[in-house]
Amino acid sequence: MVVRLLYFAWLRERLGCAEEEVTLPAGVDTVGALLGWLSARGEPYRQVLTETARIRSAVNQDFASDSSPIRAGDEIAFFPPITGG
Repeated sequence: MVVRLLYFAWLRERLGCAEEEVTLPAGVDTVGALLGWLSARGEPYRQVLTETARIRSAVNQDFASDSSPIRAGDEIAFFPPITGG
């Protein structure tokens, strides 16, 4: 399954890329499983994506949780918590 990943703010800076298209192995079908798979890709993914308390996600521009399903063609975004005033 091929998905498009977007990284924003400090995640983009630390990973060195704003977006990428990846082919996921069988069984990686939730946001949580995706984060685990990405972290296993090695540095800098492991260092950045294991900071789960500091990362929010969205699937196709809708806020998502670790249990949110992902499907072929989805766009998954990772970003820091949003605050405003």
